Amino acid sequence: MSIHRIPVNKLSHEALKGIIEEYISRDGTDYSEVEASAETKFRYVKQKLQSGLAVLIFDDEAETTNIFLADDLILKKLDELTE
Repeated sequence: MSIHRIPVNKLSHEALKGIIEEYISRDGTDYSEVEASAETKFRYVKQKLQSGLAVLIFDDEAETTNIFLADDLILKKLDELTE
């Protein structure tokens, strides 16, 4: 399988910052009806990753990185496929 979980503690501060900044700049990553600042979104995503409530995923084939909530059904399906 070409999809991997990336432990955030294995990334440099700069790499994690770049991944989060790219992620929050995507369309469809709004957090509520009221638009949050980029700084607020950044802190929110970073806290979720560091606490384990979100996970960083890298897809070798697509060469893309994504962030999912730890209890996302997509991750459960990935875990089933890799068992």
